[in-house]
Amino acid sequence: MSASDPASPQNPKRGRGPGRGRYQANGWSPAQIRALGTLTNIETAGSIFGLTRGAAYRLAANGDFPVPLVRVRTQYRVPVAEILRALCLAVHDEDPDP
Repeated sequence: MSASDPASPQNPKRGRGPGRGRYQANGWSPAQIRALGTLTNIETAGSIFGLTRGAAYRLAANGDFPVPLVRVRTQYRVPVAEILRALCLAVHDEDPDP
């Protein structure tokens, strides 16, 4: 996958990230996850947890998604803070300078 591919972690607003890094969740670094904003879609959240699109929707429908979901009309939204907490990552990027 290239940086221009919409499913790469270089473009974290869509799709899933390839590979696994030392401090990454299925190709997603903590900074890339935080860059998603307040809410993200279920496909992106699922990819961070290593789930396929279908698996993410099945877990959501059964109430078994790894983090709490927000239902907006017919769509699921996932709080990014909950993703970070589930991965034992700080919700806010710590400032290295006090």
